[in-house]
Amino acid sequence: MAISRFPLLNTLWCRIISVSMRFKILGLALGLILLLGLALTVQMRLIQEDTLRKELQRHGIALTRDLAARAAEFILLDDLYSLHNLLQDTQTHNSNVRYVFILDSRGMPLVYSFAQGFPQGMREANTVAPTDRYHIQRLETNEGVVWDIAAPILAGEGGVARIGVSETGLQATLALTTRQFLITTALIAFLGMAVASILTWMITRPISQLVEATKAVAAGQFDTRVTPWADDEIGTLTAAFNLMTAELAKAAREREERDQLRGLLLDKIITAQEEERRRIARELHDDTGQALTAIKMGLSNAIAMCGPCRERGRLDQLHNLTGRTLSSVRQLALELRPPVLDDLGLVAAIRRYIADWGRTVEIAISFESFGLDNIRFDPAVETAVYRIVQEALTNVARHANAQHVGVVLERRGTECVAIVEDDGQGFDKAAAKNKRHLGLQGMEERAKLVQGRLMIETTPGSGTTIFVRVPLQGAAKISLREPVLP
Repeated sequence: MAISRFPLLNTLWCRIISVSMRFKILGLALGLILLLGLALTVQMRLIQEDTLRKELQRHGIALTRDLAARAAEFILLDDLYSLHNLLQDTQTHNSNVRYVFILDSRGMPLVYSFAQGFPQGMREANTVAPTDRYHIQRLETNEGVVWDIAAPILAGEGGVARIGVSETGLQATLALTTRQFLITTALIAFLGMAVASILTWMITRPISQLVEATKAVAAGQFDTRVTPWADDEIGTLTAAFNLMTAELAKAAREREERDQLRGLLLDKIITAQEEERRRIARELHDDTGQALTAIKMGLSNAIAMCGPCRERGRLDQLHNLTGRTLSSVRQLALELRPPVLDDLGLVAAIRRYIADWGRTVEIAISFESFGLDNIRFDPAVETAVYRIVQEALTNVARHANAQHVGVVLERRGTECVAIVEDDGQGFDKAAAKNKRHLGLQGMEERAKLVQGRLMIETTPGSGTTIFVRVPLQGAAKISLREPVLP
């Protein structure tokens, strides 16, 4: 029957297996020693009790037969005085003899050793046939067990000699022997526990070291090594553990080198990307923007010179198209690399981007900044945070189906924290991770490049919150000026 059907046994078993190995071994050793000691004590007591009882009975039979033989002469001479001395001598020289008496041929007490008179019913307690050599009978008395032994005198014609031998001495001997066995068992248990303690210490000490080393490896300390104690099974396990940690350390170094190379590559790619954005924005602003401005001015002059002519409507259309194209080019240049990010820093750039973003989408947006006024820090950090916020708002506009979005930028100690929170439909992070969403992946990579962390809290139907924590590097107060906008 399964243990689970017995809740008490199941609870006891769970508590037993939850005890440490050291206490399990000590408990097992102590239990075996005590069990063996008690079993030997009980067995030796039974054997000794049987042996002593048989010896007591043999001694009592010999005494009774000797008494019957020696009393025959005194009975024939009717010498009661000598019979009395014989009984007294028998009881005096045998400590286990409790009483001695002789019955005549009629079964009446002839002489006896009872100080209070002959007990009633003693004659009938044990009888012997004239043809028997002796007869032994067990009697229960106030002093314990007494073996009453009867032997006929002169084939019963001279009477019967009876001696009662007590087991009091036998029981005292058994108690002394049992006590000695128990003391010996306790000493052996103490020595066994000492030896078991040493053995368990020798076994569990290297295991404990392996456990601590395993915890260190789990924490990323792959240089952890354990010194082997001996060339045994645990030593082999220790050697295998050290080999494993060496391989893990090698793999960690290789992974770190790959991550460093990947980081350098990403840094170069993003740096080149930002430089290219800056160059394209500058060319759009300086070359394309100026060319479109010149074309717009030329069309304005042509319209003024033309007056009311047949091509006036066509010129107006071209003038308006050129104006819209010029605005689009300026907006594209701002999105590629806003000058305000380089001139006034992160807070002003995000505030300007949010203002433009709010005019293009039908989503209410709010922006707050704390502790970052008049602060500039590493351009790489400013660029990374700006691009992450930009990508987050782009995702809100495309996928969130939100009614409101809030952006918070603040300084917390030595970190810059950016929070973008919307009340949209949210998404499944696990599914998005499996699909390798490029926008989310790009934000994470940008945060890692500046030793930052990006966290996303979202569930389907409950909106999305993006946290970015980036350590500030080289932050300093500067005097700001109003940006010159294209």
